[in-house]
Amino acid sequence: MRRYENRSTIMTSNRPLEDWGKLLSDVPTAGAILDRFLHHAINHPITGRSYRVKDSLPPPAEGKKAKPSNEPSPAGAAS
Repeated sequence: MRRYENRSTIMTSNRPLEDWGKLLSDVPTAGAILDRFLHHAINHPITGRSYRVKDSLPPPAEGKKAKPSNEPSPAGAAS
């Protein structure tokens, strides 16, 4: 509470915001926490494969070029 609106904070999570109430087993408390985290926040959702496990994934099939996971798909392309 002392840090609220006084300092910058970077927070990461591998869970969507909608799951926080279930994870904390207290929806009102999760809502209050998220209100403070997200007030004046910039949210940068990251999609694609995890870089942590990239070395344990099988290599792409021969002849196919691996698509970087941090680039968006072209408009109209099927996923």
